[in-house]
Amino acid sequence: MIAGHFAFAAAVRARDKSAPLWALMLATQWLDVVFIPLLLLGVESMERAPGVPAGYGDGLFHIPWTHSAAGAAVLAALFGAAGGLRWGRRAALILSAVVFSHWVLDAIVHRPDLQLIPGAGPSIGLGLWNVRPAALILELAMVLVASVLYFRAAPRNRLGRAASAAVLFSGLITLALNAAGF
Repeated sequence: MIAGHFAFAAAVRARDKSAPLWALMLATQWLDVVFIPLLLLGVESMERAPGVPAGYGDGLFHIPWTHSAAGAAVLAALFGAAGGLRWGRRAALILSAVVFSHWVLDAIVHRPDLQLIPGAGPSIGLGLWNVRPAALILELAMVLVASVLYFRAAPRNRLGRAASAAVLFSGLITLALNAAGF
């Protein structure tokens, strides 16, 4: 759902200019950014889901600290607070919401591996990755809708058109790479 996360950030930027696009893009991936060192330290882990072909959505994750609802809320608050120091209260709230949106979007595509509280409670996940074409179509729709929203909100000059094209093409390239298993 990498392209879908980025698409959400672009759609938010189209509606609200309190935080720059790069900060929204980082916010939407913040849970995964924090996940990487925890993965390398062995605190969280991932493996290929049994019986699933390699590629897009093949993971089964053990991510109680970064991708539990409570962990995501804490990381969202921290990221938002940091952004608020630079861009103000509204940006802090927007950035926090974008960070937390990662958990919500993951809950749609992940198998039931997202906890509510680290080490406790039920695991959440609707498992759309189990229907790979549907997951790809949803993500493509998100990229296209976000690109249209971003295009409509962008300045009507060369830079605005270039930024709009970059949002669309980076989303499509990211989606294609995910679909190919990268």
